[in-house]
Amino acid sequence: MTQFYAKSLAELPDQETVLSLSGLEFMEGIRDGKLPHPPIGGVLNYHVDVVEDGRVVFRGVPGFDHTNPMGTIHGGWYGTLLDSAMACSVMTKVPRGSVYTTMEYKVNIVKAIPLDREITCEGRVEHAGRSTGVANGWLRDAETGKLYATGSTTCIIMKRK
Repeated sequence: MTQFYAKSLAELPDQETVLSLSGLEFMEGIRDGKLPHPPIGGVLNYHVDVVEDGRVVFRGVPGFDHTNPMGTIHGGWYGTLLDSAMACSVMTKVPRGSVYTTMEYKVNIVKAIPLDREITCEGRVEHAGRSTGVANGWLRDAETGKLYATGSTTCIIMKRK
């Protein structure tokens, strides 16, 4: 399936659309191409691949544009992918009429990701309540399963409607 990324605020779903869907329906809409992928994914070359209740997997390939001055993949690429996968896994648990945002997240880099290597990043919910969600994440080589980083997050869930 071809991914499309929002190129302007006008292309992002409006608040009424967001609040009319459960978080799982929203994430399925992105996966299925009915809603745009977030613009950050286009910039950092990653996209939603799998969406399930309490679990989301992103796929991406870090390139030269994602390196630090030493020529290795910048830690921000690891962190952004982990934040996206973990927080979006929490999103799958958010009820219709509510939204969420990341309160804090932690990243543990285990080893360097090789340039131009396809990566998967899985986020899995450990707890989702009325006001908070907690998830863990794993950044792995798409072919070998080698672990590159882990993460954890706490998100706040807010009723809007």
